[in-house]
Amino acid sequence: MCTVCDKRFVQKRSLNYHKISHTGGDKPKPYVCTVCDKRFTRKRSLNDHSISHTGGDKPRPYVCTVCDKRFTTKHHLNNHKVSHAGEKLYSCAQCGKRFAHKCNLRSHMNTHSGKHKCTECGKCCYSNADLIVHRRIHSGEKPFECTVCGKGFKTSGALVRHSRIHSGEKPYKCHECDKTFSLSANLNSHMRVHMGDRSYKCHLCDKAFSESGYLTTHMRLHTGDKPYKCSLCNKSFSRSSSLHIHKRFVHSNRRAYECPFCGKLSKTKGDANVHVRIHTGAKLYSCRHCSDRFTGHHQLRTHLLKSHNEGTWLTCHICQKKFSYSGDLKLHLRRHEGVKPYVCNECPMRFCTAAELRCHHLKHSDIRHFCCGSCGKFFKLKSYVVKHFNKCCDPVFIVQPLSVALY
Repeated sequence: MCTVCDKRFVQKRSLNYHKISHTGGDKPKPYVCTVCDKRFTRKRSLNDHSISHTGGDKPRPYVCTVCDKRFTTKHHLNNHKVSHAGEKLYSCAQCGKRFAHKCNLRSHMNTHSGKHKCTECGKCCYSNADLIVHRRIHSGEKPFECTVCGKGFKTSGALVRHSRIHSGEKPYKCHECDKTFSLSANLNSHMRVHMGDRSYKCHLCDKAFSESGYLTTHMRLHTGDKPYKCSLCNKSFSRSSSLHIHKRFVHSNRRAYECPFCGKLSKTKGDANVHVRIHTGAKLYSCRHCSDRFTGHHQLRTHLLKSHNEGTWLTCHICQKKFSYSGDLKLHLRRHEGVKPYVCNECPMRFCTAAELRCHHLKHSDIRHFCCGSCGKFFKLKSYVVKHFNKCCDPVFIVQPLSVALY
């Protein structure tokens, strides 16, 4: 038994490893993977990890009678069965929150005891190790530094994942289709595609998911819960990724990705890749029913709806206009309702979308990005240069220079 938290262990060696979490030290990791240099505290963990590089698989003799999923140990099978039963047997006496496993309840109880409480913000962590990592948020400490680019990280695991960007290494291989991944979590998610495992079901609409996190996010559509709030404009989001995108697109002017053809700057790598297809003419998305190809997934989805009646149209209940994406429908409904959440910080004008606000900001700025291909005059907006070009050039020669001006 641990004399600090009364946690019990079968082996003394396990107890000694556990005690380090109370002292604030790091567990010794003497076992190193010869392929990716990842370190482990036990040889058994290293052996389990090594299988991911060989493409092999551990024996899985324990089979779930509900979904035929297989497991290496009976303990893992019993834990999995809880997902089908939906049972949460262990209840917190203080807040009533329920858990499927006793170990999860014990970790949760630490948040009430204040045993691992941050003195800066009052947040309670599950363990002392988690508290040490959390404190680095306040101190700004990043003790793990990349030897290639000098970027610092709060944890050694984050540094290992980052280093694969430089090496291009993808050590985790799918034994079904030979696809490789840089993170084991991405491989696990990919394997569910082959297994068809969707054991997490919504009890309100019967939609099924492969991971509990996806189900948790989905339930917010029914409850309307939006726990992620922007500190700059108080707008709320149901996903942390949506909040991150919102801050980058609306409140930040940083554009780190440059087009190699025309020099246009983009805020995200995805936007830059989509823009490059204008120059290359690449059409990566092909229709499974016909020979048509498209530059973006959005165009393919609309094509499947219009030409092959595949999928479901989303209809506006006010004017019956149809949309292929829920985001387009939400934006359309804003215009009916007169909702304009994006406010200019220079003047009192409001806008329905972030794109309209960004376009409006150019009017307050002296920066002129768009150039006429005929006379070299610069303009703030793309629409301005198009109108100017039609007047500036001889109509006979409009077609060729206009495409240049649009870029």
